[in-house]
Amino acid sequence: MSVKKRNGALDLPGDNSFSEEYITLGGSGKAEYSERKSVFIACAAPVKSSSEACEFVKKIKTEYSDARHTAYAYLISSENATRYSDDGEPQGTAGIPILAVIQKGGFTDAVITVTRYFGGILLGAPGLLRAYTTAASEAVKKAGIVRYTSFTEFCVICNYSDYQKIISEFSRLGIREDKTVFEDSVCLSLAVMTSGYDTARDKIKDVTSGRAKIDITGTRFDF
Repeated sequence: MSVKKRNGALDLPGDNSFSEEYITLGGSGKAEYSERKSVFIACAAPVKSSSEACEFVKKIKTEYSDARHTAYAYLISSENATRYSDDGEPQGTAGIPILAVIQKGGFTDAVITVTRYFGGILLGAPGLLRAYTTAASEAVKKAGIVRYTSFTEFCVICNYSDYQKIISEFSRLGIREDKTVFEDSVCLSLAVMTSGYDTARDKIKDVTSGRAKIDITGTRFDF
C-alpha cells in the first residue's frame, strides 16, 4: 500500500457554523496611544473560548496592576458570547468602543484589552471614545486579520483508470488532494471550497460515468 498525503489542514477554533468564511486575528498584537498625557496600552489576541478570553484579561490586569483601568471586549462565535467592560470608566466610553472595533472589523474569536494610565487630565466622553477606539484599532493592525474559507472534505473511491481522469480535473475544479491510498481500488481524500462542491461532485461522476463512489466526510476552514 502506498500513501500520498497533503500537509496544511487547519484546526480552527469555533464550531464551523460559518457559511463560507471565517475571519479572526492572525496572532497577538500590542499598541500604545497617548491622549493628553494619558497612556493607553492595547493588547489583542485570538481566543477559542470565553474562559480563554477571561484568562487573557486576567493576565493583562496582573501585568499592568498599577494602572487605573483595563477595559476589554471579546466575541466568541461558537458560544454566541459577547462581553465588554468599562472597568471604572464612564459607562459606554471604553468597553463598547473596543467591542465596536471587533464588530466593525468583521472578525470573531478575539479579545482586546486597553489599559489606561491616567495622565491627570480628564478627557471627557469624546476623548475617551477616541482613545479607546484608536488604541484597540492599532492593536488589531499589529495582530493582523486572517480569512479562512469553508472547504467540504469528501472521499472518492474509484478504479485506477478513472483515477487518472479524476486527477486531471483537480486544477480546473480547485480540488485539494489531502491523501490518496492505492490498494485494489484508489481511495482519495479530497477537499474543495464548499461553494464549488456540487460542481466538483458532478464532474467526477461525469468523467467516471458514475462509477466513482463519492461521500462527504466533513468540513474545515482553510486558506
